[in-house]
Amino acid sequence: MDETQGNSNYALEKLRALLQSDSLDADGKLPTERTLSEILGVSRRSIRRALEVLEAEGRIWRRQGSGTFAGKRPDSWSNHVDSIVADTDLMEIMEVRLRVEPQLAQLAAMRAKAADVERMYDLVKKIYESTDADGRELWDGALHRQIAQCAGNTFFLTIFDVINRVRQDEAWQMIRERARSASRTREVTHGQHTAIVDAIAARDPGKAGEAMRQHLLTLQESLIRITSLDHGEAVAEKEPT
Repeated sequence: MDETQGNSNYALEKLRALLQSDSLDADGKLPTERTLSEILGVSRRSIRRALEVLEAEGRIWRRQGSGTFAGKRPDSWSNHVDSIVADTDLMEIMEVRLRVEPQLAQLAAMRAKAADVERMYDLVKKIYESTDADGRELWDGALHRQIAQCAGNTFFLTIFDVINRVRQDEAWQMIRERARSASRTREVTHGQHTAIVDAIAARDPGKAGEAMRQHLLTLQESLIRITSLDHGEAVAEKEPT
């Protein structure tokens, strides 16, 4: 076996370990080929060959201009999600979340493995320890998706991913952060997230669903107050002085 082939096998082994770890970003994006080459100490050619193998196995997928991601390639219809989101307001999204995510939490309570629950607790901690809005959104989205994934229902997960795409919208993030600042402290959110995961860990579907519902209701109420305030300010600006 020549050195290049040996490096490729070494790279493949290390990349497999990376995919099984919790060190990737919440969206599953892998580092660039150059970065992987530097980390693993092998040529970019070896990295590229290893990635080709993983892609053929369905372990990763690539998006032109965006990078390489862990998991299976999203269904082609997901390319139309942006247009769906563009025609949907925040209150509509919350109405759907309130009807979908409590059910996902219930299913997760029945199907999540011990390692899954441990990962959820770790994500709750990361949310609480985040000091900026972008970090909180990142880890909050990862927690809710972990719960959805543990529900073990592919169709439900697909629906959730459509909903979760809204998190990538800058306007949504700004409004959510304002809602937190206005009426929700980190302690409240932390307590609600912990209650959800505690119920899942206890294998209590009813309690898990209700904890998720209460969490989303709190967010919905905050969003309503924020949007109502914005509307009142807009009306006041239009009135003659």
